[in-house]
Amino acid sequence: MKPAQVDAYLRRIGVTHPAWPTADVLRELQLRHLLTVPFENLSIHLGEEIALDEGPLLDKLVGARRGGFCYELNGAFGALLKALGFDVTLLAGRAYGEEGRLGIPYDHLALRVRTVDGGDWLADVGFGSHSHYPLAFGERGEQVDPAGTFRVIVAGADPAGVRGSAGEFGDLEVVRDGVSRYRLETRPRVLGDFMAGSWWHSTSPASHFTQSLVCSRVTEDGGRITLSGRTLTVTDPGGAKEVTELASDEEALEVYRKRFGIVLDRVPVVRKDDA
Repeated sequence: MKPAQVDAYLRRIGVTHPAWPTADVLRELQLRHLLTVPFENLSIHLGEEIALDEGPLLDKLVGARRGGFCYELNGAFGALLKALGFDVTLLAGRAYGEEGRLGIPYDHLALRVRTVDGGDWLADVGFGSHSHYPLAFGERGEQVDPAGTFRVIVAGADPAGVRGSAGEFGDLEVVRDGVSRYRLETRPRVLGDFMAGSWWHSTSPASHFTQSLVCSRVTEDGGRITLSGRTLTVTDPGGAKEVTELASDEEALEVYRKRFGIVLDRVPVVRKDDA
């Protein structure tokens, strides 16, 4: 990533260029990313290509001021962190779905980030409603975050317990409020490894991304705002929800613009051939 691209990315998320790649800087970068770059799957329903290369990712997230799903968000965020001097490793995960079933291989992309002050962190700006701050990668106890209480534990362990070690390439479970959210491999990956997962989630009728619309981000008060089709949901920090049904496409386009910074010339619509 060129220096001008780094500067543009930092302006996009409202952060000044940090002096050192420290844990405090990583915390600020993750939170600001969650506040400004939406988790969204609009490209799937607008017929836009999703390319997992640094150039197209920066063009979309920074140039067009859009968001994306995990491969795009964490792919771009990882490139930014590397350019700022962080030691970044891409990791593959599988999200838990209905009835506790794991998703496909390469279902999720997350980041292991090491900082110059000795920190080892799980950073993730691409899992929708998730931790606001990076999680300590090697900590097996509770980690309290504005979004809930998290654990990073050995796969197969009791989500309420603390025991064991993941080993060199063992799997981990990322747990929120006692419920496993995704299983995480610790083997290093590269962005190209996730192309098949991105393609599947963009095209398969079995993927929830092809069956629904989502555009969501953290709000300044620590809550969340989500637009799904014409349903606007504002969740306060305590979890209370205010749901509004928008009356027209024009209202939806205005919400995309005002609340998410996304300018569209038409509303995305779930493709009927995926139904």
